[in-house]
Amino acid sequence: MIQPKSKMQKLLLEINETKQKMSGAIDKKTAEVFREKYRIILKEGVIEMYPPDTPLKSAEKKGRKKKSKEQNLLERLRDFENDVLRFMETDYVPFTNNRGENDIRMTKVQQKISGCFKSIDGAKIFCRVRSYLLTSQKHGITPTTALQLLFDGKLPEAFYKQ
Repeated sequence: MIQPKSKMQKLLLEINETKQKMSGAIDKKTAEVFREKYRIILKEGVIEMYPPDTPLKSAEKKGRKKKSKEQNLLERLRDFENDVLRFMETDYVPFTNNRGENDIRMTKVQQKISGCFKSIDGAKIFCRVRSYLLTSQKHGITPTTALQLLFDGKLPEAFYKQ
C-alpha cells in the first residue's frame, strides 16, 4: 500500500506535469478531478493519522495533546487547499516557492552572523542592496556589472523594460 504522503507527492507532481503540458492554467474540469483526488488522499491521511481515541489515564496530563508534525501538515493541507493548489489554476503562480525562499536566505544569514541589524535604517539599506542585486541577477546581469552600473549612476537596460 502506498503511503498517503507518497500519494500526495505524486499527485502534486502529476498536476504540475499536466500544467506544463497544457502550457498554462489547467481547465476547470481537469482541475476538479485533481481536487477530488487531493481530498481523497487527505481523507486517507486522516484515517491513518487519527486512530480511535483511547481513554485518558489519570496519570496523563490533562488538556490538549501536542500534535505531531504530520498531523499539523495534514491539517494545513486541508485548511489551505486553495493556496496549495493555486498554481494549478493560476497561470503566473509557480509550482514551488524556492526562488522566494532563496531570496530571503541571505538576510537570515546576515541576522545570524551579526545577531541583528544595528538600526532599522541599516536593515533597510541591506534589503535595498539585496533587492537590487537579486533583480539584476534575475535579468541575467552579474552582481559586479550591476554594481558598476550603479556606481556610474546608471540602471541596467532590463530595468526599463515593462
